[in-house]
Amino acid sequence: MRHPAPSAPATMAADILAALLPHHRTLEATAPAHEAAPTDFPYQLRQLEHLIAARRPIVLTLPGFPCKSPNPAKVIGHLPDEGERLALRFLDGLCARIGERYAPGARLVICSDGHIFSDLIGVPDPHVDAYNDALRAMIRTAGLSHLSTFDLRDVYGDLPCDAKREQVLRRYAPSLDALRAETRDTAAHDGETLRLYRGITRFLFEDTTGFEGTRSALQRACRSRAYGVIRRSRAWGALIAEHHPDAVRLSIHPQPRGAAKFGIRLLDAPDAWMTPWHACVLRQADGGVRLLRAADAARLGRLVHRDGRPSHYVEGAGRPAPVRMTAQVPPSATRR
Repeated sequence: MRHPAPSAPATMAADILAALLPHHRTLEATAPAHEAAPTDFPYQLRQLEHLIAARRPIVLTLPGFPCKSPNPAKVIGHLPDEGERLALRFLDGLCARIGERYAPGARLVICSDGHIFSDLIGVPDPHVDAYNDALRAMIRTAGLSHLSTFDLRDVYGDLPCDAKREQVLRRYAPSLDALRAETRDTAAHDGETLRLYRGITRFLFEDTTGFEGTRSALQRACRSRAYGVIRRSRAWGALIAEHHPDAVRLSIHPQPRGAAKFGIRLLDAPDAWMTPWHACVLRQADGGVRLLRAADAARLGRLVHRDGRPSHYVEGAGRPAPVRMTAQVPPSATRR
């Protein structure tokens, strides 16, 4: 029996998904003979095919870029630096490559979630605002025309941050009891919730500063806060879906094949959970770029400043005086 040939939208959807696959972020160990194919992602294929059939631009949403980690051993400041700069350029370039395949083009909405979690992760809300404002300026200055941002200010305006968080939790978050039960049920979603809970607990433990209790007390506190982070993450995801109902959902967390969210790797890192806001950039002697904890990068290279603030490390022997750089504004940025 002959199968019907794929429709033009289906073929285009597979082609676009193929452009994303080299950057898929997953914890799965796949042999070369079993590398992921577009057909392993039916959820995303259906979304893309629907948009393509209607000749609509493809919108991607990416929750993330919240704020810098409060752990000074991981980052070199509380504002975006070379890690965010490179990640933003990568995402803009990814949209541009989709546009080369598909005339209506693609754009990506960075859904900055710092205010959702800031009180749980120990970051002052003014630091989140400063990070978000600097991120917008970075996008504007670099002329990254495929990118835009979305955060709680776009939804609730000038309400106090605590009131914004309460609104989101009340309307969108699952109950704590339901989430605890889901985490205990390792068969649910192939144990994805349990893995996420453990990963977030580890991050909270590493990022906590100034805790005066015992190590075991901190571990208990982080387990409790991890449930809060997951509840708010679910709520933020539901809010994003409501405001961007036809968007293809990306995630900075590792995601298995076939999941409703497509995990995206922004930069090379030794840890599948590492992001530019939990690390800093080390430019290697061979020209490569890696994300590392700031303390590790400092042992391997020298600090570079850009526009008056720490930016990244450059691999090399010795610890000479910091290098200082001035950003060059591309012509396209002056026309925006």
